[in-house]
Amino acid sequence: MAKGEATRGVILDEAGRLMRRVGLGGLTIGSLATQTGMSKSGLFAHFGSKESLQLQVVEHNTERFTLEVIRPALKAPRGEPRVRALFANWLEWDSAEGGCPLVAAAFELDDQPGPLRDRLVSNQRDWTDTIAMIFTGGITEGQFRPDADPRQFAQDLEGVMLAFHLTSRLLSDPEAGARARTTLDRLLAAAAA
Repeated sequence: MAKGEATRGVILDEAGRLMRRVGLGGLTIGSLATQTGMSKSGLFAHFGSKESLQLQVVEHNTERFTLEVIRPALKAPRGEPRVRALFANWLEWDSAEGGCPLVAAAFELDDQPGPLRDRLVSNQRDWTDTIAMIFTGGITEGQFRPDADPRQFAQDLEGVMLAFHLTSRLLSDPEAGARARTTLDRLLAAAAA
């Protein structure tokens, strides 16, 4: 990896941490300069504009989400173990300081057209497809009913995850994780073959 790429990666990691605290709208070249101790002109040379910075941070967080949540889950056996691994990894990701930056950005930009929202829409579709694909593996393995609807399961699981995000982040409910796992158990029991 070239020095410039390594520097960009470090900056994007820091920008991701900042985004978890201030939201995507609060992430500016100026706020990142303050956070990193770098000059605005130096950061501008890396990103060119606030929108470019924000888009690259969303891309960077998407890559990190894939590496920390999805790929490790794919190592679990197909079917229910893989669904549980995906869910556990997501809970851990969302439990980090500041929560899931992609969920926060989705709420922030849900009605603001433009490239950032377009990227988040693409992320969400990919995420829903991933959940559905992993669930379909459980149907193929005979662990879930053949008539179970993978898209419905994906939406239901996403609902559990969003409820966890709100109850743990906004309400600071210490039981949010336990409730989320109980709901996952119920979803899996309803889908069982």
